[in-house]
Amino acid sequence: MGMTKLDNASAAPHIRRRQSYDAIVVGSGITGGWAAKELTEEGLSVLLLERGPHVEHGPGYTGEHKPPWEYPYRNRGSRDLYESDYAVQSKCYAFSEATRHFFVNDRENPYETDADKPFSWIRGYQLGGRSLTWGRQCYRWSDLDFEANARDGFGVDWPIRYADIAPWYDYVESFVGISGQAEGIPHLPDGKFLPPMEMFCVERHMREQIERNFPGRTMTIGRAAVLTEPKDGRAACHYCGPCHRGCSVGAYFSSLSATLPAAVKTGNLTIRCDSIVESVLYDNDTDRATGVHVIDRVTKESIEFEGRLVFLCASTLGSTAIMLNSVSSRYPDGIGNASGVLGHYLMDHPYEAGATGEIEGYDDQYFRGRRPNGIYIPRFRNVDARTRTNKFLRGYGCQGWTVRETWNRGIRSSDFGADFKHGLRTPGKWIFEAGGWGEHLPRFENHVSLDLDNRDEWGIPILRISCTWSDNERAMKADMRDSIAEMFEAAGARNINAYDRESPPGHCIHEMGTARMGKDPSTSMLNGYNQSHEVPNLFVTDGACMTSSACQNPSITYMALTARACDYAVKQMQDGAI
Repeated sequence: MGMTKLDNASAAPHIRRRQSYDAIVVGSGITGGWAAKELTEEGLSVLLLERGPHVEHGPGYTGEHKPPWEYPYRNRGSRDLYESDYAVQSKCYAFSEATRHFFVNDRENPYETDADKPFSWIRGYQLGGRSLTWGRQCYRWSDLDFEANARDGFGVDWPIRYADIAPWYDYVESFVGISGQAEGIPHLPDGKFLPPMEMFCVERHMREQIERNFPGRTMTIGRAAVLTEPKDGRAACHYCGPCHRGCSVGAYFSSLSATLPAAVKTGNLTIRCDSIVESVLYDNDTDRATGVHVIDRVTKESIEFEGRLVFLCASTLGSTAIMLNSVSSRYPDGIGNASGVLGHYLMDHPYEAGATGEIEGYDDQYFRGRRPNGIYIPRFRNVDARTRTNKFLRGYGCQGWTVRETWNRGIRSSDFGADFKHGLRTPGKWIFEAGGWGEHLPRFENHVSLDLDNRDEWGIPILRISCTWSDNERAMKADMRDSIAEMFEAAGARNINAYDRESPPGHCIHEMGTARMGKDPSTSMLNGYNQSHEVPNLFVTDGACMTSSACQNPSITYMALTARACDYAVKQMQDGAI
C-alpha cells in the first residue's frame, strides 16, 4: 500500500518519549481505518496505532493464490501446532495454513474463561486487523432494532434512531461498495447498492418456493462489501476466492484496500505498528484524556503519545481491556466508568442452527468460479403482530449458500473402478444450506474483567470473559432449526438434515457491547455520538459501543457510527468544546 510516515523506530527499552498529534486512533481494522480516513481528511494530524506487525496490501497476502500442495500439510495444518498454539483460532472457518498469519497465537495471547462458560475470542493482530478476514456481509439496522430495548425492557434505550444514522449508512456504503438487491423491506432498509451478484438456479428455485409458501418472507442475494464493478482504483471481483486469504486487487473492502490508502493520501497520517496500547492517559485537572501509553511489542519499550482526541477502535474486547486498565484516582474502575457498566452486557450472535437439503432437477445447470456471497432471508419472527411468537424475544435472519458436489464426494464412497472414476468427472447433487443468525439479549452478567494477578508478556493484565447463552437464545436456535427445515420441506428438498450445534459465544465473531451507548450517564458509557459521557475527548466506535445486538452482521453499522462520530468530534474541536 506504500504507507508513508510509518513510524516503527524503537529506542532502548524503558525510555519514554512524547509526540503530540491532533488525534490518536487505536486499532487499524474496520473502524480504525474509517476513523483514520475521516479525521485526516478533516485536516487533523493522526497517529494510528496497531499492536501487530505491518502488512502490505497485495504482497502481504502470501496465501492468496497458493495451492494446497505447496503447504506442508496441504493447507490443513499441523494438528499438534493447532492444539498447542491455536486452540481457539483454529475453530474459525477462515483459519488454515494459508491464513494462519492473520490470526493470533493463543498461547502467546492468553485470556481466561470459566470452565463451564467457554468463549471463542477470534483475533487478528496485524495492520488491517480482522478487516482482512471478515465475512463482508452488510445489512442495515432499522428502528425495529434501535427501539427494541425500549419496547421490551431488555437493556437501556438507544440514544439514536434509524433517521440519525441513515445518512451515514449512505455515506459509508458509497465509499465501501456494497453489492446487493433492493427489496423494499421496512425492517431491512435498502442501501446504496452496486449491481447484485447472480443467484444460482437452485437459489432462484428456493426463493420462489419460500415466498410462495410463506407470505411475507423474502429471500435475496447477500449484501456484500465486494465490488461487482470497478471503483476508485479497486477492481471488480473476479470470483477467485477464498477472500479471507487477502484480495490484492481490492475487490473486497478492507482497511488496507480502501480507508487507509485514502488517509495516507492526505499526508496527515502516521502509522505505528507493533504498538500495544496499555492504557489511555488522563488528566484529573482538565478531566480530559491526554494521550495513550504504548508498549512496543518487540522491544518492550514504554512510550507515551499525546493527542487532543483519542478514538478507541481496537475491537470490542480490546478497547474495553484498555479502558479497564486506564485507572486513576477519579476512575479507579476504568476511565469514564462512573456508571460501573464498563465490561458488562457482552453480546454475540447465536448461530449454527439450520438445515441442509438436496435440490433435484437442475443436473444440466452449472456455475463457474467462487462467488464470495450467499443468500439472505431477513428476520420474520417478532416483526409485527402477525409474526409474533411467545417462544422468545427478538428474532433472527437466515444466511444460506449453495454447493454442488465435486469429485471429492468419492472420498466417502466404497466404490472403485473405471465406471466409478468416470462418474466423478461430472458434478454431483445440488446441496443448499441455510442457518440462522440471532439476537443476543444484553445481560449485565455477561461481562469481562481484568485478572490483575495474571499478566501477558508485556505486563498487561489478561482479560477474563464470562458469557453464556440464555434460555431465550437457546429457544431461538431451536426455532432456527425447525423453521428452516420447514422451508426446505415446502420447497421440495430431499434428505433434509436439521441441526442445532453447540457453539459458544464469540464463535460468530460478532462480539459487541461492554461500553454501551445510552441517554443516561448513570447507565451507559457513551452518548449518541460514541463520546464518553465523562471524558469528552474520548470516543469508542468499535463493537464495544453497541447497546443491543440486533441479528444483522454489525460491521456496516460500526462504520456508519465511526464516520458520524468523527464528524461530530471535529465540530466539537472547532467549537472549542474539546
